Amino acid sequence: MNKGVISITDAEFETEVLQSELPVLVYFWATWCGPCQLMSPLINQAATTYSDRLKVVKMEVDPNPVTVKDYQVEGVPALRLIQKAHVLASTEGVIGKEKILEILETHLNNN
Repeated sequence: MNKGVISITDAEFETEVLQSELPVLVYFWATWCGPCQLMSPLINQAATTYSDRLKVVKMEVDPNPVTVKDYQVEGVPALRLIQKAHVLASTEGVIGKEKILEILETHLNNN
């Protein structure tokens, strides 16, 4: 089982996210985004902590406009928790560790 964050592109979104057996936390970010640098360690920690129940992927917004548009990402950093093509939770902007854990615990414990 992969315990890290997987970088994906528009072309990989369907197989890596929509066809995943596990819920997928999609982290939308940009190289020019200072707040994204603050969120990255939290995303990595979530990937490690929940590796048995969750897949974590990251997608850079600028080179992947199709998925960004499809999932209505208007600002970064942004998170979408997706399971079987349904968005379970959605955030934009910096959120703290407690909020990420709250989102994940709420949805992963319902599986």
